[in-house]
Amino acid sequence: MSSDLKKYKLDEFAKLVKKQYQPNADEELIYIGLEHIEQQTLRINGYGNSKNVISQKYRFSSGDILFGKLRPYFRKVFRPKFDGVCSTDIWVIKAKKDFDQGFLFYFLANQSFIDACNSGSSGTRMPRADWDHLSETEWKLPPLSTQRRIADILSALDDKIELNRQTNATLEAIAQAIFKKWFVENEKTYEWDLAPLPEVIEINPPCSLKANQIAPYLDMASMPTTGHRVNGWVNRPFGSGTKFINGDTLIAKITPCLENGKTAYVDFLDNGQIGWGSTEYIIFRPKPPIPPEYGYFLARSDEIRNYAIQNMIGTSGRQRVPVTCFNFLSIRIPPTDLVIQFGIIAESLMKKIKATSEESKTLAFIRDTLLPKLMSGEIYP
Repeated sequence: MSSDLKKYKLDEFAKLVKKQYQPNADEELIYIGLEHIEQQTLRINGYGNSKNVISQKYRFSSGDILFGKLRPYFRKVFRPKFDGVCSTDIWVIKAKKDFDQGFLFYFLANQSFIDACNSGSSGTRMPRADWDHLSETEWKLPPLSTQRRIADILSALDDKIELNRQTNATLEAIAQAIFKKWFVENEKTYEWDLAPLPEVIEINPPCSLKANQIAPYLDMASMPTTGHRVNGWVNRPFGSGTKFINGDTLIAKITPCLENGKTAYVDFLDNGQIGWGSTEYIIFRPKPPIPPEYGYFLARSDEIRNYAIQNMIGTSGRQRVPVTCFNFLSIRIPPTDLVIQFGIIAESLMKKIKATSEESKTLAFIRDTLLPKLMSGEIYP
């Protein structure tokens, strides 16, 4: 296919869209900030509401490409299937006439383009990609028909990943619905005993890691806002931070992470491993015989989340939940056999979610392996 490639400047096949949006309390739109676009995955982990924005943003339409220009090495690229508004640290990009929009999305997500963004970025601590610089860079592209075939191949993989995500969301919703039915609605029917939360759940239980010991590290950016699966972790030397084991539930204690729903269930460690992460995590670990899954869904419940938000302290925008506040929260304790039965059901559902997530990771690896080969012409579609 290399003979079919033709050289173009970026400005010849891609353009920025700068439709401005001013805050409007009467208009409610989906808002996408940099924090909502995941690193590397080409997906989002949630979204906000335009009613909460206080400064100028950009409008985008379904099918537009959103590219995070701040610290472009994070590869925050997403193509929404809905209209909305986004941060001004995000470029809204469209393909020009006679070029395929789907192909352009994968072109912008290709590491070669990311590298070009990094080489021409301005700023040191917070580098930003420079469109004026990039617009003059030259790239070899295939004909339109080939562009479409490439986009079809890669989007088929992404469609399966999205179907897996929807399946997992349904499975988790089933578990949440059972939890609510059994432990929220039933507590209004039955006279269950009250007990302080720490009698049932250990809060920030001790774990031991030696200084500089290599261990799985989870940063706040990888915490999910919906669902329990984290978006990735790395092995790095232990410094200081919150430590956890499989079966623990991690809750963000800092705004806006808590308010965005950042809560995760730890199921990615090897047997006996200890992981670590931000000091901004609160750990829930149910005391036996209460199953660990119960702790996660309890942490996701409105009762716990509202209580945590109401007890935040500190300056506005950087408030935190004091861990000690949970010492004063009393919860109703359901029968042990009911909790164990819930654990059996939830464990089965969460194992299915994990298996589907692993399949999606494999599909994403295949996509990212094919992407540069298709773009360069090494593989002909």
